[in-house]
Amino acid sequence: MIMKQLLIFLMAMVAAGCSTTSSISGSATLDGNAKWVLLPLENHTDTPQAGLSAEAIATHVLRLHGVGNIVQYPATLSRDTLFEPSERKVVDEARKWAHEQGARYGMTGSVEEWHYKVGIDGEPAVGLSLQVIDLANDQVVWSASGAESGWSRNALSGVANKLIEKLLGDLKIGSTPAH
Repeated sequence: MIMKQLLIFLMAMVAAGCSTTSSISGSATLDGNAKWVLLPLENHTDTPQAGLSAEAIATHVLRLHGVGNIVQYPATLSRDTLFEPSERKVVDEARKWAHEQGARYGMTGSVEEWHYKVGIDGEPAVGLSLQVIDLANDQVVWSASGAESGWSRNALSGVANKLIEKLLGDLKIGSTPAH
């Protein structure tokens, strides 16, 4: 009886340590050769600069998946600090800037969770949503959201990278032949 309870407890701990949920929409193949911009990821957490950290990882993963021309919005538009959280106005300003740059796609989103859980083990936990916007018509052409937690020995950035890689792994990026 004790072995059975121990086995159930261990199975529950394994399931809790690597929980992942995600939902993805959008089936169009997006042009990886087009000009892309990384728009601000709104930080809805108490962790300073979580949005900036997620942006850095997302930029890298987009490049890995075939986006060759991605530009980051100007630092003057970033308001991701502890005392002045990102606002929708900043995203709107960044979108305006992206239009002026002649970009085709913009990636934006929000960070909902970015911390180590309180408790004896302090597991890392990340939750975020991502969107790709066709800047020609301001329509969302792809979106995904997910949450991931790790073990106490995992780094927060490693858990975030794993989640962003999983979400962006379902983004269909192709290339248009040069004329």
